[in-house]
Amino acid sequence: MVLGGLLILLCLQNLQEASLFDITLEDSKVYHRLIGILSRCLSLLQAPFIFAASRVRAWEYLFRGTAIIQNAFNEQANGQPFEVLAPDNRYVFVTSAKHIKEVDSAPDTVLSLQAASKQMLQPNSTMYGFNWFDRRGTEGVGFIRALRTLLTNNLPQILPGLTTIIKVRLDALHSESPIVGALAYIEETLICAEIVRLVPKRVAGLLGGILSRRLRSQKIIFDTLLPVAEQRCLEREQKRLGQDVPQHADCIQWIMETSPSQNPWSAARIVHELMAIWFGSVHALSTTITFAIHDLCLHPEYVKPLREELLHSYDRFQRTALGLPLLDSFIKESARLTPVESMSTRRSALQPFTLSDGTTVNVGDWACTPVRAIMQNAEFYPEALAFNGFRFIDQSGVNVESDNFKILQPKPSKLTDVDNTWHVWGTGRMACPGRFYAVAVMKVIMGQIIMNYDCDLPDKVGSRYLSWRSTVLPKHKTVVIFTPLQLI
Repeated sequence: MVLGGLLILLCLQNLQEASLFDITLEDSKVYHRLIGILSRCLSLLQAPFIFAASRVRAWEYLFRGTAIIQNAFNEQANGQPFEVLAPDNRYVFVTSAKHIKEVDSAPDTVLSLQAASKQMLQPNSTMYGFNWFDRRGTEGVGFIRALRTLLTNNLPQILPGLTTIIKVRLDALHSESPIVGALAYIEETLICAEIVRLVPKRVAGLLGGILSRRLRSQKIIFDTLLPVAEQRCLEREQKRLGQDVPQHADCIQWIMETSPSQNPWSAARIVHELMAIWFGSVHALSTTITFAIHDLCLHPEYVKPLREELLHSYDRFQRTALGLPLLDSFIKESARLTPVESMSTRRSALQPFTLSDGTTVNVGDWACTPVRAIMQNAEFYPEALAFNGFRFIDQSGVNVESDNFKILQPKPSKLTDVDNTWHVWGTGRMACPGRFYAVAVMKVIMGQIIMNYDCDLPDKVGSRYLSWRSTVLPKHKTVVIFTPLQLI
């Protein structure tokens, strides 16, 4: 039927090219009326096929999300918003500084990071029943001060102990169960959340409950931390009564102390906050470090200057949480070329939102930024696809004696920075409050590896990562050989 209609349409179009002397006025009216009818019929017939094709592309996003975002950026963006469809959502990507600011400035009641995180992680199923509100601040935002201020200010006290733990192997210092649960928790959270996101909403809650009962890592973590949090809450009440209580300097204490004073969080709520923070920090941190180790193997010329910097300056870094600019730049360059995410600045629309160019973000849609595409854009990063581990350093303050290393950026920057071309930590007022701690931990881990081991990647040409949605993860089969320096 469709082919027949097309043939008729083609024949009529050929007639249109005939001499006006061959067609009467009445014939012309009939011809145009028939063309209009056929065009409407074809539009109706094409609609199901167009819809089916769009759904196929949406499901393709699950497996090729990173490439789809990059291609759309290259072909459509040019400073303008563009959309990408997923099976469960519509993403509106903004790329210009103007539109990024509009998204960042939108009220939490309109564009919500909390709601986007809730949809992505499905915490009711993956975090032992945690179910936060869509609007930020409904139950307080004490965790932001706990991470951005208290945790950061205490880094000089934390880093020496952290160095020791990493150096002598974390799994030898703790009981087996919490560590096994903590390691499995990240993978189980991702798997469970994805399954719940993709099934129809009417069965999502039931399926999430079944999965959460079978995936035991969240219960192990919750049950391990709950007695500690309960003891801290008891001490909080004792302190209010004027009794002397022990002093603690850790995240449990800081989260408890920064919870709303009028309605203090319960022990269970404190543990829920810790579980959410644990996922947000460990997933991105461990993946970033893995790719940085790969890049150290792929670019061994950086080992010598990095090792010299660490041997000379690590003690100062450990005391102050400052310094190590070469290592900072190396990790930043690795994160630029192999970022964990191709999407950042996630905001779920609780109300319709319109950008200044007229692009609409409907309720339930996400506004976001294409972080990977922006960080690999030659407009912002010279030689954008080439690895230059020291591209971000301040040349005036660092002496790198080699012609092999290029400092390509017009001005120096740090891994913790947040601006319109570096969205690894999010954007503007919602930027990750724990990024200073995360970077310090990365430097501790990389520092211990570089100072104590030589690393080798046996397969330097094979694919090292896989993509799911907008996330890039290292493949389990990728092997890195660590050789202790004293054995070389």
